[in-house]
Amino acid sequence: MRRGILADFLIPLLAAVAATGAIDLAGADLAVQSLFYSPGRGWSLGDREPWAFLYHFGNLPAFALGAMGAIAFVLSFFKERFRPDRMAALFVVALLALGPGLVVNTVFKDHWGRPRPADIVQFGGSETYRPCWNPGTTGQGRSFPSGHAAVGFFLMAPFFVLRRRAPRWAGRALAAGIFYGSLMGLGRMVQGGHFLTDVIWSGILVYLTGLILYYLFRLDREGLTERRATA
Repeated sequence: MRRGILADFLIPLLAAVAATGAIDLAGADLAVQSLFYSPGRGWSLGDREPWAFLYHFGNLPAFALGAMGAIAFVLSFFKERFRPDRMAALFVVALLALGPGLVVNTVFKDHWGRPRPADIVQFGGSETYRPCWNPGTTGQGRSFPSGHAAVGFFLMAPFFVLRRRAPRWAGRALAAGIFYGSLMGLGRMVQGGHFLTDVIWSGILVYLTGLILYYLFRLDREGLTERRATA
């Protein structure tokens, strides 16, 4: 594996591990959640805007982006001008299905067994708090990682498509995806649905899934080659 590819994976992964360790040592998962919880009133801030709106409708931008990718992929078989972007369009669809869909919600969330903040003793529930690195019983707790945050982080998908073609716009797309995913994650934290580390790892899992697909789809090389061939 080339050194650059290895760094692509290791840098965000090690950063997430270091952040998780620091949060755990500082007890920040519980401390941050306590800011949104009020004894007697629970997670009442979560019913206010924009958090209620984000919970119900915040997924729409990601689904719209995925739909545009699917449409562009189909059109690439009938319209010449869409053909150079066929793999990029398929990449967007695959990332939505595999990142937030399979990896976050099916592989981890359904099986990791971490109780939600609203379910633990410290916040009026009956379950025992578990740090994110300590999985519990499958199906008993669906806190790790955050599904809503993962769908928000999916908006970073154009970063991978534009990484070789337009680095400046790629950086903006990455920043937008991180911002929106963080906002979605914050909303779920306010509602007692997830911890800070759940949100962090949602972003990392979506990013790493995107990175794997980026190299599998050869977007690091074929995107430019195809465009030059059709110019």
